[in-house]
Amino acid sequence: MVKSKDNTFSVETAEDSSGFLLWQVTTLWQRKVRQVLEQYDLTHSQFVLLTNLHWFTVHNQEVTQILLSHHSKIDPMTTSAVLRTLQKKGLIKRQEHITDTRAKMLKITIKGKKLIKQAIITVEQTDRDFFALLGDRVKTLNEMLVELQKIPH
Repeated sequence: MVKSKDNTFSVETAEDSSGFLLWQVTTLWQRKVRQVLEQYDLTHSQFVLLTNLHWFTVHNQEVTQILLSHHSKIDPMTTSAVLRTLQKKGLIKRQEHITDTRAKMLKITIKGKKLIKQAIITVEQTDRDFFALLGDRVKTLNEMLVELQKIPH
């Protein structure tokens, strides 16, 4: 390919762009996860929030919408909208916090717990399959991703 003199890119190839590569891999991974979640009638955001709620519940921690928003990195408005949908599906219950009337406490229902346990098993297998190509380097990838999360937003 002949390079134009009017080139605004700092990289020679798309493979030299970390951001673009991350975008591509994320898109491929999300597509796989979205496909397996169809059988549970869950979107990826619904899965993430329900999984986080289940995680905190298993660890005996009270859960608020803001805690889920911060932990999942989903903005508060989207978190609220997704939680309303999960509530309509009968997968969670939302109630006012005992001491902070602005906060909503969240509880997973029996139906929600049963569904998310099955979905987690499926998604974790999908993750193992997707990242299998990396072999032992998955741990290194995870360490690098944790490092990137430390970047101030």
